[in-house]
Amino acid sequence: MHYGHALRFGALTDRTELIEELGYDLAMVPEWTSLSFLAGRTGRIQLAGGVLDVTERNAAVIGRSAAGLDLLTGGRVALVLGTSGEAAGLAEAVDVIRAIWDPSAPRADYEGVHHRLSAAETGPAPAHAVPIWVAGDDLAVLEVAGRKADGWVASFDPERAECVRVGNKIVDEAAVAAGRDPREIRRVLVVTGEVPASVLDDGVSTVVVRTDDAAALERFARETVPALRAAAPAGLSDRPVRPASALARRRGGIDYDGVPESLAADAIEPGDPAYPRVRSNYLRGGAPGLLLFPRDPAQVVDALAFARRHPTLPLGVRSGGHGVSGRSTNDGGIVIDLRHLNAIEVLDEATRRVRIGPGARWKEVAAALRPHGWAIGSGDYGGVGVGGLATAGGIGFLSRKHGLTIDKLRAVEIVLADGSLVRADDTENPDLFWAVRGAGANFGIVTSFEFEADEVTDVGWAQLVLDASDQAGFLRRFGEVAARTPRDTTAFLIMGPPRRGQPAVAQIMAMVDSADPDVIIEQLQPFAGVSGLYQQQVVVTAYADVMASAPDGDHHGQGEPVARSAFVREITPAFAQAAADMLASGAVFFFQIRSVGGAVADVPAGATAYAHRDAVFQVTAMGIDDKRLDRIWETNREHFDGLYLSFETGLGKLADAFPPATLARLRDLKRHYDPANVFRDNFNIRDAK
Repeated sequence: MHYGHALRFGALTDRTELIEELGYDLAMVPEWTSLSFLAGRTGRIQLAGGVLDVTERNAAVIGRSAAGLDLLTGGRVALVLGTSGEAAGLAEAVDVIRAIWDPSAPRADYEGVHHRLSAAETGPAPAHAVPIWVAGDDLAVLEVAGRKADGWVASFDPERAECVRVGNKIVDEAAVAAGRDPREIRRVLVVTGEVPASVLDDGVSTVVVRTDDAAALERFARETVPALRAAAPAGLSDRPVRPASALARRRGGIDYDGVPESLAADAIEPGDPAYPRVRSNYLRGGAPGLLLFPRDPAQVVDALAFARRHPTLPLGVRSGGHGVSGRSTNDGGIVIDLRHLNAIEVLDEATRRVRIGPGARWKEVAAALRPHGWAIGSGDYGGVGVGGLATAGGIGFLSRKHGLTIDKLRAVEIVLADGSLVRADDTENPDLFWAVRGAGANFGIVTSFEFEADEVTDVGWAQLVLDASDQAGFLRRFGEVAARTPRDTTAFLIMGPPRRGQPAVAQIMAMVDSADPDVIIEQLQPFAGVSGLYQQQVVVTAYADVMASAPDGDHHGQGEPVARSAFVREITPAFAQAAADMLASGAVFFFQIRSVGGAVADVPAGATAYAHRDAVFQVTAMGIDDKRLDRIWETNREHFDGLYLSFETGLGKLADAFPPATLARLRDLKRHYDPANVFRDNFNIRDAK
């Protein structure tokens, strides 16, 4: 008999690094406390501690500890529970741990005989659905395994060889009685010495050898594992077996059973415990029907092939999930989440060439480049994913000195709509490379970027809060100062609507690419003089420290905020008054002006698909009513000259985003590279033909 699970092999040992080298799948260690140490010394292998006795430990503490370790390891932890007391306490502990992990509620209550929670804060949520395995062969423990656990761990006793088969029968019966499919429960067998000949017939899918002897570990990996794999029946799979409650929440039109084997183990559906954690992005809630998490370019190809089989469904591609347009989530469609393609690698010290995966976040990039004295300009928030920013533009705090993020891009590897993986740079597929820098979401999924980093040591970083009671006058004066500021300095302005009974304020955030305090003060002083200063903080710090303020973890956005974007060449008195009127209207709750120009304008307009190189400012307004915001925005069109896609939710405004010649060229390339319009669920540049 078997339960359909692909075979896995592990070792219960302190030689964890060795068994990862030998290709084992699982490391079990006697002491739970040593897992955090091993997490930093391994990169692939699943990790599980020894059996945790729930009569001796607080279940909620176990849950928090396991979740923290899972986050630390990137989703590699399994939890093994046992009991020296009553099995009812073990069952309650499973409930408590899952309640603590549940991200759908901020607090959890549980009233049991052995374990209790009273308004306990939930979280942190694990990085993946941590499997809870129950160890022991007591009848009551076996029933708990069948009713509640994700796996049963047995220790092989040659004198009681029938225990595995008998135990499986009890587990199965308990599962069926609880309305579960027995295949939901993985069977794990710990052996000392030889593996019993009946192991495959007994339904075991994970075999763990207990030894610290290096020679025995190597012999098991070189001889026993291949022999068992060869003897295993066909059709075994890592595809998770979901309970009926999860299957009932599947969305229509998706071939869930056809998810490629390479992606099935990590795929998340609406009924999965991890779904609330990944359904939304930074700004808005979502309800996708399926999320796929490729771990390498080949799996991106598989994910895209699966998506192409569902041409009527929305398709979202997510790097960091921070995009204002919100298309990295959807309702009932497919999301390809690139978080695991997050490697950061220095290719050449001399030329400062680095390779970065799309799933990395910019604060991680900044931290990795910091020891080299390098940086890549990357917007204003370290939590943004590399992939979205690096295919749209990248207006950040270093832009006026060093240019846009795309201006540092030297090559990409990209999966095209037909599934081919190609390289694009100035000499290989140069037309595609041109298009990716500004309209990349239309042409494929970039699996790696090659950048040339800039030499950036410490910078001056300022956060100023100023009186903005005269909003129009404030905006005009800010524009005058920003326009004449040396290109070493990039300043962003944020304002909100006037609030009754409170002073109107504005925040200026500015970065000076210099570590010289005199230069920093000289270039920031004019901004401090724009109006009365309520609060100021100016420090000399590393660029990476500015980016580091973004929190880790997934997003839990809600609602459907709307945004409008524009480029302007000058903050004229007329535009300043129009902006003040917008804020007073109530249609806008967030208003930002970013300084550009400088090095951004040094690049010819036709060099990239981002063509608005002569703009001096980029303006963003956000609201909650799309029609109302659009009306007030359109009445001020005379002040605008184009828009920046990264801060726009009006997906049809392509004529503003791209000048006519640029848009015509992009559409020609779209017909060539994506004739079936696979990448359509963002700013779709395809014409109506």
